This record gives sequence, structure tokens and C-alpha cells, in this order.
Amino acid sequence: MISKCRWKLLAMLAFVLVVMVWYSISREDRYIELFYFPILEKKEPCLQGEAERKVSKLFGNYSQEQPIFLQLKDYFWVKTPSAYELPYGTKGSEDLLLRVLAITSYSIPESIQRLKCRRCVVVGNGHRLRNSLLGEAINKYDVVIRLNNAPVAGYEGDVGSKTTMRLFYPESAHFNPKVEDNPDTLLVLVAFKAMDFHWIESILSDKKRVRKGFWKQPPLIWDVNPKQIRILNPFFMEIAADKLLRLPMQQPHKIKQKPTTGLLAITLALHLCDLVHIAGFGYPDAQNKKESIHYYEQITIKSMARRHGRKVRLSRGPLAGQWTGLLNTQGDPERAGVIQKIITNRVEC
Repeated sequence: MISKCRWKLLAMLAFVLVVMVWYSISREDRYIELFYFPILEKKEPCLQGEAERKVSKLFGNYSQEQPIFLQLKDYFWVKTPSAYELPYGTKGSEDLLLRVLAITSYSIPESIQRLKCRRCVVVGNGHRLRNSLLGEAINKYDVVIRLNNAPVAGYEGDVGSKTTMRLFYPESAHFNPKVEDNPDTLLVLVAFKAMDFHWIESILSDKKRVRKGFWKQPPLIWDVNPKQIRILNPFFMEIAADKLLRLPMQQPHKIKQKPTTGLLAITLALHLCDLVHIAGFGYPDAQNKKESIHYYEQITIKSMARRHGRKVRLSRGPLAGQWTGLLNTQGDPERAGVIQKIITNRVEC
């Protein structure tokens, strides 16, 4: 009788020990997943078409047949009708766009096209990248997408040195492509207005520079190879606005709600890639007014609001439980964080 009780007690102790070990390991795994963007010594398994399947469930009638970049043939031989004006379409800007497409390109590098499964990372500009030592991990992805004028030189240890694509618009083109990017980096113009086409045409064709029509003066001299320039298909702006943020496509002139470059880049990545990770997204805690927003400059939430003359709206969103900036968006935290349903959200602390 004593022997049976002893065995029962030992069995119970063994069971408790197993549960404690499992709980400890699971907590550690969750901690690593939530707060670290691990250095991938071995490539993470990539399932072909995984992102497309998830996006289709969320977006409904969604097709990856849309070209990523606008092509000359769609505006030269056959007029491609567009229901919307910029930034959601090209209605009314076709002639100007035609001239720009004649001096730029639209191809995707063969090194990316031939990949059976594309692993991509969208690198944000958030302060959390500073001293993160994520550079090595970022460089291991097939496609690295960067935003606007975020520098690489001098920050390679934290943000990597590889840049497959950089999304920009005229006002954010204050960077030197020959210093901050690779020789084969695609510089992807996000056109918000017709003047953006005027600007890139004047730069590439060395015409009279355009000085008016911008909220911030874009570069008047920009040393760039025209073969690196691509024009992003406004389709992605439409998808980000309509499906993710639920913004109306037709808005009053004074209301200019539109997706941020970061959300647009993630939308593009979900279209191009099979596996999508993000790094460097999220704003500082709203109570921390002294922490800078970006990893490369000392601009705080307070100073940015003062600079742009408006209140910066922040909302506690699902993205890694961090403050998600809602500048130029509907301000709906549920929709701002909806992309977590369709990407593997590896955001570092």
C-alpha cells in the first residue's frame, strides 16, 4: 500500500516537473518572439504562396496579377483606363506619365524573379532599430525594402547594408543613392500628385526644375541612374487605403487621408513575397516625449507635431503592442493593425 502511494507521489512530482519545464520554455519562446528579431543563421522555412493565401482571405477578391511597376506599353500602345486620380490611379496624368515611363524602366531583377519562394523584410525608420544589431539578420533576406531617406551608411550594424528597393517621393528624396544604396537598388517613386511626375522628369531629363507644388522643396540636383527608377503601381495605394484603412477613394479636396509609406511598403511586400517580416516599426510611447522617432535623427513626437503644425495622433495598435502612428490615416487602430493577421510580425524591441 505504501509502495503504491509512493509511486503515485513520484508520478505526480514527475508530471509537475514536466509541466514546469514546458511552461518555462514556452514563456522563453514567447519572450524571444515578442522582443527579438533573431539573427537567422539558418533560413526560416518559406512556403510558396503563403502570403497570397492569407491576403486573399482578408482582402476578398485579390489578385497578384497586377504589375508592381507601371509599364510604358500600358500607356503607349493601349490607353489603360483608370478610375481614380493620383495617388490611387493615373486618371488625368497619362500624358505626363508616358514621358516619365519612356526614360525609366519597369523590370524586376532576374535574381528575384527566379526565386521559388521570396523572403522579404520591410525595414522601418523607428528609433527601436538604434543599437539593435539587426544588420546581419536583415542582410540575409532575399528582398530588403527601405523607406524614404532613411540612411544606411554608418548604421549598417543595426539596419544592414542591403537594399533591394527604396520607396520614396520627391519631398523625401534627400539622400544620395550612390552612398545609401547598392548599385542595383530599385528606387521606387510613389506618386501622390502630378507634380511628382514633373519633378522626376526634370531630374532625369535635366529640364527646368520644378520648385512649386510641394509641401517641402525636393532636391533640385539628384545624381541617380534612370535605369534604377521605377514607378509604383497606384493599385497598391488603393489596396492599402481601401482594404486596410477603409478610406474613401473620393475625398473632399481639403481632406488628404492616405496610407503612410510604411503601410504601402508592407502592402507591396505582401504582393511580391511569400514570407514577410517587418523591423523598425512603431512610435515611442506617447508618455515618452524625449525619445526620438527615428533611429538616425533627434526628432520627437512633440517636435514633429510642431514642425507640421498639427497634432500627431497615436493609437495603441496590435503591431507588437507598440504605439502605431496614424499620421495621414483614418485613425482606426483596428484597421491600422490588421496586417498582423497576414504577416509574420517579428518586431524587435
